[in-house]
Amino acid sequence: MKNQTTVQAQAYQQNSELGGFFDFVALPFPGKTLDSTEVIIRNTMREFEKKGITDADLQRFKAQTEAQNVSGLASVQGKVSQLAANQTFFGNPNYITVETKRLQALTKADVQRVYDKYIKGKHAVILSVLPKTGSVAAAKPDNYTIDKAGYKAPDYGYNNLKYTKATDTFDRNKQPKSGTNPVVKVPALYQETLPNGLKIVGTRNSEIPAVTMRLTIRGGHRLEQTMPGKAGIAELTASMLNEGSEKYTGEEISAALDKLGSSVFVNADDNETTVYVQSLTKNLPATMALLDQRLLHPRFDAQDFDRVKKQQLEKIANFSNQPGVIADLTYNRLLYGQNNIAGTAVAGTTASVSSLTLADVKDYYNKYYAPNVSYLVAVGDVDQATLDSQLGFLKNWAKKDVTIPTDVAGAQPDKTTIYFVNKPGAAQSEIRVGYLTDMKYDATGPYYRAYLANYLLGGAFNSRINLNLRENKGYTYGARSGFAGTRYAGPFTAQAGVRADATAPSVKEFMSEISNYPNGISDEELAFVQSSVGQSDALKYETGQQKAGFLARLVEYNLDPTYVNQQTEILKNLKKEDVQAIAKQYLPADKMAIVVVGDNKQLPALQALGYPVVELDMEGKPVAADMMKKPMTAPTEMAAPTDEKMKKQMDDGGKIKTKTKKGKS
Repeated sequence: MKNQTTVQAQAYQQNSELGGFFDFVALPFPGKTLDSTEVIIRNTMREFEKKGITDADLQRFKAQTEAQNVSGLASVQGKVSQLAANQTFFGNPNYITVETKRLQALTKADVQRVYDKYIKGKHAVILSVLPKTGSVAAAKPDNYTIDKAGYKAPDYGYNNLKYTKATDTFDRNKQPKSGTNPVVKVPALYQETLPNGLKIVGTRNSEIPAVTMRLTIRGGHRLEQTMPGKAGIAELTASMLNEGSEKYTGEEISAALDKLGSSVFVNADDNETTVYVQSLTKNLPATMALLDQRLLHPRFDAQDFDRVKKQQLEKIANFSNQPGVIADLTYNRLLYGQNNIAGTAVAGTTASVSSLTLADVKDYYNKYYAPNVSYLVAVGDVDQATLDSQLGFLKNWAKKDVTIPTDVAGAQPDKTTIYFVNKPGAAQSEIRVGYLTDMKYDATGPYYRAYLANYLLGGAFNSRINLNLRENKGYTYGARSGFAGTRYAGPFTAQAGVRADATAPSVKEFMSEISNYPNGISDEELAFVQSSVGQSDALKYETGQQKAGFLARLVEYNLDPTYVNQQTEILKNLKKEDVQAIAKQYLPADKMAIVVVGDNKQLPALQALGYPVVELDMEGKPVAADMMKKPMTAPTEMAAPTDEKMKKQMDDGGKIKTKTKKGKS
């Protein structure tokens, strides 16, 4: 990656019960061949064989593995999975103590021995994944043969094994009943505001010896609203902060973090730039020193800039290969319109990013990275006094005059319309249905109540939409819906990737469920919502990241910590009539945008549904019918959406969480 031969490159190893595998994965830059990439990988292996492993390599591995093991115990699921696996495979639920001792005793000779035995000189399966255009050749021609006589499995010695059925007193014919909904207890918090305006909120939790911090700098992609032609600058700036600093090159600062088992990562999102910090408690002082370097002393090296910019442009170019991303791009452009930056990808466009310079990055950083529009949350095994003693560099962070843009009204459709984008040969179709609401995030008001109302429609696995399209019809692996909102108004969206031949029927079922939902729900359905939402509450605040997210929400929306108690009461007192009223108010089935990305063979069936159908190209421009047969090309300039994929998991306010930097569209 550093030499700009690949966009991504990694090596990893994974064990299973009977064996394991060691993988090298690389995605070359355009113009670089797969066979030359294989040569680089082979040369890297030979270099490793010649130089061997260093003391620093071993230290990094031990620290990272220790940190991963500790982090894996943060949740109840992590704890029980570790205990169960260790009991199953080793007969010792507390085997983690044995693994820890083995990790500490690991030597360079051990690593070399394993490499020589299992990797060096071994045959490999080489898989080349090629574009349909035929413009890229495989690393090697196929040389495997199929055994036409059929495959016969070796005798593993299982034939003489006897199965002894376990006995217990548990009646497996009866489904266990759930208990009462848990009561979330908010821990004691400490808060302060530094003279430079930086807000700090934290809580002590000594369950595991680790600390999680999240520094949020308001603005992010939204600041580009006032920067015509600079879309993508927020993401590019964040990427540059993940490179070198004044004291260290990018490789040196990464190596220093690895030796600690720590991470400091900067990411730009729709409405903010976030710095994520993870550290073992014992390594917190050293981690904070590296945070100081990464946040306040970026190197802004010209060579780093050229490489990072090239990677961002390649990411944008790859949007056109992913139907789900195309659907999100088109959908958000329609909802937000050309005048709202939220209708443009966080990554920007080919034209906007191509025009960005290193001076633009420095200008964005110097203007908008400021303590008075930021807040730091800290969760874990550190008290206020200890943390405060290590924040000197943040106390010296200078204030700046920053104005965060206000919301910009989006486009409201006059009638429900299908917008179709042709993806020739697509085996699946991506569907988005919805509109831009007038709701912003709130914890106990209309937004939260809309989240509850939607839960049965499309917010849970057992929701009407998912049961219909997935379980009953078999059209998709999963379908969902939800309301999304922040300080800015967000959309209601129903979505799924469906079988190509089920495209029109899926749209019909989506609209049927949305249209019928305001007719009301049953007593059983209401009980399901109250039980399912209530039972899941205790799992929302387990890990360091979850707790940090909770604290960040308190600061971002100026919430009282007891809002969770108010939510419990709202859920407990929810009535069928409340759900019906919300559905009638916020589900205008006659005024929604329906975006479909798929093969144009699906067009006749979509047109037969009776909705107006507008055919669009990748740039959102209407196309003539005879043009739909031509293959699409990557866009050079488009106003695109901010969300590549909406994850199914929602937070306590119903905001659909989106991917961050590595999959952001």
